[in-house]
Amino acid sequence: MNLDESVRIGMTGILVHRIRSVLTALGIIFGVAAVIAMMSIGEGARLEALEQIRLMGVNNIIIRTREQTVQTFENAKANFSPGLTALDADAITQVCPGVKTVVPHWEKTTPAQHNADKVEVKLIGTTPEFLSCYGYQMSAGRFFDQSHMADQANVCVLGGDVKNKLFHFEQPIGQSVKIDDQWFSIIGVMARQLAPSKKVDNLEVRNLNVDVYIPLTTAQSKLVRYKSQSNGANVRFTGGGISVSNNKNPRPKMELDQITVKLVSEDRIDETTDIIERILARRHFGVADYDIIVPEALVQQSQKTQQIFNVVMGAIASISLLVGGIGIMNIMLASVLERTKEIGIRRAVGATRVDVLTQFLFEALFISVVGGIIGIIIGWLLTSAITLYAGWPTVVSLPAVILAFTVSAAVGVGFGYYPAKKAAGQNPIESLHYE
Repeated sequence: MNLDESVRIGMTGILVHRIRSVLTALGIIFGVAAVIAMMSIGEGARLEALEQIRLMGVNNIIIRTREQTVQTFENAKANFSPGLTALDADAITQVCPGVKTVVPHWEKTTPAQHNADKVEVKLIGTTPEFLSCYGYQMSAGRFFDQSHMADQANVCVLGGDVKNKLFHFEQPIGQSVKIDDQWFSIIGVMARQLAPSKKVDNLEVRNLNVDVYIPLTTAQSKLVRYKSQSNGANVRFTGGGISVSNNKNPRPKMELDQITVKLVSEDRIDETTDIIERILARRHFGVADYDIIVPEALVQQSQKTQQIFNVVMGAIASISLLVGGIGIMNIMLASVLERTKEIGIRRAVGATRVDVLTQFLFEALFISVVGGIIGIIIGWLLTSAITLYAGWPTVVSLPAVILAFTVSAAVGVGFGYYPAKKAAGQNPIESLHYE
């Protein structure tokens, strides 16, 4: 009896007992589907976290001002700190080695209006180096340059969502928009950026498509903003100075909200971060009224967290495959017992132990492989449903599919071998007399 004959008899045994074969495959189907779904969720979360961190720049060091909202001894000391200012940026540029560029940020949330359309935007005052620092792209027009900075020009660059809500299908370049009671001429539109669906640990990435960018000199000289102090005083920021309703807590003019330091290479990030910490500690008189964020460190943290997540999720899904394998072994052992007389007849007409082993091993392998294929399809449909209804990003990767299919086939061989060997090892004479 050749291999083809053993396979044909094995297929006949599967088709004769269809219900039993389907029930046997259920454990493999759900196990593989669970592996695909969990690995896809993990991969989607990893890629989204890396994309959010990429938006901040892997070679960047970000310094953000820290809001003091509760009256403590520490924020009482903050009265002696000048806050985050352009002088901090100058000091970092002069002292730190390997710095490619330093980009300041001035921020204000304010309404923008064009005709009857109005939308809340995040107004960002910055410098022309902003684009190269973050690697963002323009979809139309251009970014402002040094001449706009020198002239304190009322020009702006719109984020993608702002353009769509204010101008819809119109071409905004050359038109004007009213922002914070001043008119700005639109010279460019930013390409759309990732809109994060959730917050990554220690990382706050906003929807950048609602940003509007203007020259920093324009923001600091022509616009006004208030910042609430820890003691309840309100500070009015203008280019010419400040007015404070409570003179006990004055704040410096020209205060920034963020400074982004872009390095030539990521090799010196740790060393540069230490230097920046010492510079700011000295300039702010030991007051920690700022936070230093290192995206490169967040990348490593995110990848480490994702590896742990994948191991845990993989272990949970593997339990499903293990249960499926045990189910195959139990059903195959029952099948061997049920078909004892059949085995005896086959041995009596010339089948060898290898033929019987091949027949039963093929049955287990076939059930596992078919169950694995069905499980992959169900897993893909499940990830699509998760993305559609839960809004979670999922990525069905080829390695996940290959892993799930390989494991399902290995489960069939591993858990099917013992019943197949037990069937092949039966005594033909005793098998013929079995009832």
